[in-house]
Formats: sequence, structure tokens, C-alpha cells
Amino acid sequence: MRPVSLAALSAALSFSVAPVAAQEAPVSGDTPPPTATEAPAGGPSSATRQVYAPADFARYVPRNAYDMLIQVPGFQIRDNEQLRGLGQATGNVLFNGERPSNKADDMYTQLSRIPAGNIERIEIVDGATLDIPGLSGQVANIVYRADAFSGQFSWKPEFRPHYTDPLLTRADVSVRGRSGDVEYEAALSNDDSARSGAGGPTLIYDGAGNVIERRRDIWNTHYDTPKLSGRITWDPAGDTVANLGGHYQRKYDRYYEDGTRIGPGLPDRLRTVRENADSWNYEVSGDYQFALGPGKLKLIGLRRFSHEPYAQEIVTTPDDGTPATGDRFAQTGDIGETIARGEYQWKMFGGDWQLSGEGAFNTLDNVASIAVLGPDGHFVDQPFDGGTGGVSEDRYEGLLSFGRKLTDKLNFQIIAGAEHSTITQTGVNGLTRTFFRPKGSISLAWTPSADFDVSVKLRRRVLQLSFYDFLARAFLNDGNQNESNNDLRPQQDWTYEAEINKKFGAWGSTKIILIYRDVEDRVDVIPIGANGEAVGNIAKAKAGAIDWTATINLDPAGIKGMRLEPRMLLQKSSLRDPFTGEKRQWNGFTDTVISLGLRHDIPGSDWAWGGDAEYSHYQPNYRRNQVDKVWEGPVWASVFVEHKNVMGMTVRASIRNIANARSKRDRTVYTGIRGESPVSFVEERDRLIGPIFSFSVRGKF
Repeated sequence: MRPVSLAALSAALSFSVAPVAAQEAPVSGDTPPPTATEAPAGGPSSATRQVYAPADFARYVPRNAYDMLIQVPGFQIRDNEQLRGLGQATGNVLFNGERPSNKADDMYTQLSRIPAGNIERIEIVDGATLDIPGLSGQVANIVYRADAFSGQFSWKPEFRPHYTDPLLTRADVSVRGRSGDVEYEAALSNDDSARSGAGGPTLIYDGAGNVIERRRDIWNTHYDTPKLSGRITWDPAGDTVANLGGHYQRKYDRYYEDGTRIGPGLPDRLRTVRENADSWNYEVSGDYQFALGPGKLKLIGLRRFSHEPYAQEIVTTPDDGTPATGDRFAQTGDIGETIARGEYQWKMFGGDWQLSGEGAFNTLDNVASIAVLGPDGHFVDQPFDGGTGGVSEDRYEGLLSFGRKLTDKLNFQIIAGAEHSTITQTGVNGLTRTFFRPKGSISLAWTPSADFDVSVKLRRRVLQLSFYDFLARAFLNDGNQNESNNDLRPQQDWTYEAEINKKFGAWGSTKIILIYRDVEDRVDVIPIGANGEAVGNIAKAKAGAIDWTATINLDPAGIKGMRLEPRMLLQKSSLRDPFTGEKRQWNGFTDTVISLGLRHDIPGSDWAWGGDAEYSHYQPNYRRNQVDKVWEGPVWASVFVEHKNVMGMTVRASIRNIANARSKRDRTVYTGIRGESPVSFVEERDRLIGPIFSFSVRGKF
């Protein structure tokens, strides 16, 4: 199993509290850094706005906007939620006062393409004080302008001593410039590439606790995602602004697993697993904003498409010469999304208004098959009608928002509207359904002083579905299969959020985020028919989280250039299990994360060093006849050393997994419905990952 990031794990709850994972060192440059001064304290500020100039980040020698923003005390980058269509703003980063109109690039990618030399300032404001509906809590506005051509590059190889091939292809290069009123950027990136692997023993026990099989498995992956992208912005004088961007990306995703299995009374067996998920995708998006009447009209369009073949083959070959056995699952999905959106903004009754309308059209066409290995060594196709079919959704949304200042220290924003959607499934048991759902939010922001603020928000959300979940799918490596379910509905919830920020001057700051979700139609695995299971809905569920973070600068204590970043995330979820009727937490839920990061920029030198450690705890996944927990850890830790001026480049060396986190699995499989049936077998896995040696070179031209 490929290692999973903290952000991905926290997304199990769909909380928007996990920071964007740092891809690389937060410093770079081609000139020696100045002697370390106090940590960024910001420039001119008020009760509702803190302003940081490039000089505030001089000691970090930043290369781009991302390098700067992660050094803002107490600020966490929050990526856009993967909701339906474009919708209202959900992230907490703006670019020249505007939200991005694309869906393919995360915040790290967009921020890292803005050179530090182009940035005029970074403003930290409360989202409820802005005229962009949907924002709340701390929001960063990156104010920048490219007046000349510039470029940057990075190369980030990685090496592991166990089970894994070297990673030599992780790199990126980007350029940005301006000609008159037109600003442009282009990039070629393979930053998401990875090589991973692990190996070690697995023990299989029967229901009485006796060892019935011993396994030794080794797996590794090759993952590359080269993407060519570009963007053009036309920004003449006045209110007119136009953006046009797009990308084309290839994904090369391979998984290899080889294992030996030894059991009493059975011949030794060699088992191989091969997966291929190579795919390609593209996205084209644009927006055009201009003055109209008393306000501004913004028109947005987006088209994206992904071609996603997938194949998994498992072959078991006994040592006694008997024929090999095996299975194959394959599918090819074509996913498309087309969005047209309009936003009209104006001022009236002392506040900001916006009327928005959106049409989104999503499609999936999928062809799936299963096959069994015959005695002649060739796979023979078997019927698998439930996996082949199509799903489409036509969705229309209208929202009206109003926000205004109530007092000098209190702001509010309200959004109200609804969506109408039609979901159509073709293939086995095809069905068309129509839904009407109210949506909206209300938020308040209280800022009694420049060093303390509180924001609260209540909103009604409708989440996006994975159209693959409507169709049947086989999971051969685990012996599981989902049936098709044409009655699947989007998950909805009432979400209550609060964010509390407190600054402590030169010492740093702290933040507490509180979230509670009251969920309807929770998407989970449910019973289908007498003995089947599928992705479906659970009527009621709930979850809550407390996320505490802090930035502690040790400059005032006399340790110049050192900062600590602790974090504690505690989450709890609940639903009624559809198989047993008992209450349990959500599948694969992350319930605890405790971490500490340290960075020291040594005064008067080009050197920096640091490290981090993180403990995480997860809930298992539940199916009809099993409880399955797969995780890596429990503690991940790393150290690094960095030089900020090696022939004008920043060079970093790091060692990850110094606490020997391992790849583990605990699975209990029952003969029938769990809780009502005897244990069939228990699987315990403990695989070595080993240390991970990383190196990076970053420069500009």
C-alpha cells in the first residue's frame, strides 16, 4: 500500500483543518541571508488585517509565495474542499483578492509558482470581512505582480535501502513574466512522483489462535505524474480581468507485490500481484470579470476529462507442479466534468451582495470485466455486468449572499439558495432520480483587538459522489467485492465551525479550530441482498474535531532563529453499523494526530536545520464479514540540514522515518456477518519500510 499523507487521512472526515503538506524546504535563494532577526511580526495592522512585507521573511530566504506563507505565525494553508462543481470559496488563500477558478491544482502548486520577488505583500484577514462568499476564519491574500521574466526549478531525488527503487524523476520547472497588461506562466512538474515499498512477515491464525500460514511479502510502487500547464492573465486598467489556463497530465501508476506462502499440509506457493493504473487527464478553465451596472459580473467556465484504465492480476503458483490459479479485474473509466458559472457582485444597504448561478454536468462511462486463469495459462473472461455502465448528473445551483460590518469589530455574512440535480445511471438496473436540496451558510467574525479574533460558521453542505461507487467492483487482493447500487445519494451535513486565533507578539501565536458535523446519508459500505455489500448510505452519522496548533518563536528567549510548531488533532465520529446495528466510528477514521516541528535558521550563516515527529492513530475499515486496519507508523519522524546558498541554490538533505515506522495490518475475517459468526481467520502483518534519504536542489533563473 502506498504511504498515505496526513492530509489524505484527515479527509476521511472531510474536515478542512489539515494543512497542505510541505513538499520541500521552505527556504531558498541565491544570496546569503541576513543575520536572523525577530520572527515575522507583520507590518501595518488593524483589528481585522495583518500585513506582511517581503522583508518580514528575509531570514528564510524564500523562493516563492509558499515559502513565505508557511512562515506566517499561526496560519495554516487550507486547500479547497472537494465539493460539487466550483460552488462558493472553501479554501483560505486568495490571489490578488480573487479565488482561483480551476480545480486541478492544489494550493501548494499554485503558491509555489509565484516567485518571491513578485510578491508585494501578504494580507491575513478574516474571511467574513471580505466580499467573497463562503470564506471564514483566517484568509491569506497574496498580492503580487510579475514585472519581468523569471523562472525557478527544483530536483528532489529520494533513496531507500529496502525494497524500493530510487526516485530520480521528482522535479519541476516554471516560468512567469509579463508583457504589457498580460501576465503569463508555464510549468512542467512531476512533484507528485513517488517510489515506495515495504517487506516482511505476515501470520495467518485460525479462529482458535493457531498459526495456519506464514507469508513473506515484498511490495513496491512506481508513481509519476508529469503535468504541463500554463496560464494567461489579462489585467488592464479598470475592473476588467480575464484568466485562461489549462493543463495536460499523464499518470504512470504501477504496483508490484511478490510473496511466498507456507502452510501445513499445503505446497509452498508463490503469489504475485500486479496493478497498472496508467491514465491521462486534462483541464481547461477561464474566467472574465467586467463592470456591469452598479457592480461586477464574473463569468467562469471549466472543462476537465480523465481517461482511467485499471487492471489487477493475481496469480498463485504452487511448488508441486500443479497448475497456477489466478484472477484478473479490469476496468476503463472515462470521467468528464463541464461547469458554467456566473457571479454578480454589487454593494447595497451598507454591505456586499453576490448572486451566483452554476450549471455542472458530470459523466462516467465505465467498462469492467473479471477473468479467471485457465489451465493453459490464459485468462478467461467471466460475466461482470454490474461493473459496466454509465452515470451522469446534471446539476443547477443558485445562491444569494449578503455580508456587512455590524460594528467596527463584528462582521457577518449569510448565504442562501438551493440546488436541483438529476442523477441517471445506465447499465444493470438503470435508474433516473431527481433531487432538490437547500444550501447555504451564516458566519460571524469578532475581532476585538489586533491580536485576538473569533469566527463562527453554520453551513449546509452537499458533497460530491464518486461515480465509480454506483458500479460493482472487485478487490482481488483482499477477496472482496462491491455490488452495484443505483440508489446511492450524495452525503449532506449541517456543519458547525469555530476558529479562535490569539497572537503573542514576538513569541508567536496559537489557533484552535472546533468542528461538529451532523450528517445525513453518510457514504459507507452497506448490505445489498442476502449476502452482498456495496457503497451506500447510512441515514444518520456525526463527527467532531478539536484541532490545536501553535507557532512558538524562541527569539525572545535568546535562541535566535528557532521556532517550534506543535499540533494536536482529536476527532471522534459515530454511526450505527448497517450490518450489526452497533455504534462505531467511521471507516478508516483518523482519531488522533500529535506532532511537533522544529526549525532553526542559524544567525549570521547560510545554514538551517530541524526536524519533526508525528504520531497518528486510525480506526479500522468495516465490511460485512471483516474488520480491517491498515496503517503505517505509529510515529513518523525526520531530520534535515539545509544550506541556502550553494552556487546560488538552496540544498537540503534529510532523513525520514528515523523512528522506524512500519507498514502494518490487523484483519479479522468472519465466516459470515461479523458479530454473529465465528472467526474464519486473523491476519497480522508487520513490514519493514526503513529509512528514507532525500536530497533537494532548488534554484532560479
